[in-house]
Amino acid sequence: MVPFSDDIFTEPEDVDPDTLANLGPLRPLAGVWEGRKGVDLNPKAEGPERREFLERIEMQPIDPQANGPQLLYGLRYHVHIVASDEDTTFHDQIGYWLWEPATGLIMQTLAIPRGQVALARGHAKPDGAGLVIRAERDTPGYGICSTDFLEWAFRTDSYDLDVTFDADGGWSYVSTTILQVRGRTAPFRHVDRNSLTKVAEPRPNPSARIAAGEASIADAHGFVSMIPPGPESSPSES
Repeated sequence: MVPFSDDIFTEPEDVDPDTLANLGPLRPLAGVWEGRKGVDLNPKAEGPERREFLERIEMQPIDPQANGPQLLYGLRYHVHIVASDEDTTFHDQIGYWLWEPATGLIMQTLAIPRGQVALARGHAKPDGAGLVIRAERDTPGYGICSTDFLEWAFRTDSYDLDVTFDADGGWSYVSTTILQVRGRTAPFRHVDRNSLTKVAEPRPNPSARIAAGEASIADAHGFVSMIPPGPESSPSES
């Protein structure tokens, strides 16, 4: 039985524009974070490879989002990882963390520039200790989509993320991705882990800044072209 109302168009009224005040269990993630003790275990032809990495994650609040009656608050994030012994990017990822106050639903979207996207769902741990989310291949609502090559050579069957909030205000995670590597019988557990420390506070979302009188629409949303040109930019008369 679908737990939704027949009214799929009416959006919530009197929505609080302050996302930071309505993030629920996602609030501890807001801000800019760095970690210097990351460990990655990934598959190679000769066997599992262990790599250490440096990581920076930026998570900034977005304006409230509505799917008809469904109201979501969230964070837009960017993960950038560099292996400790290399100059090039080791991993890059963008997406959203989303929170539905009415149901307690937590979602994470992710996209990586190797032709893979996913939508995971989960919940907060008891007593605010952290978050757990999961996505599985071939599921109708929350799943994983990859390029033809990745499906053929390194098929991702599931993705689990376990986040733990630390007493000092930081947080740590363990990410486990189950891969079916071509030519191997047993699934491979691709594991990443790291501990993050906050290096900068989050910026309030645009509608919160506008409501507080701290910014105009153009300034809050970064639309430079919406700001009228000054006299010095007008064409000179002949």
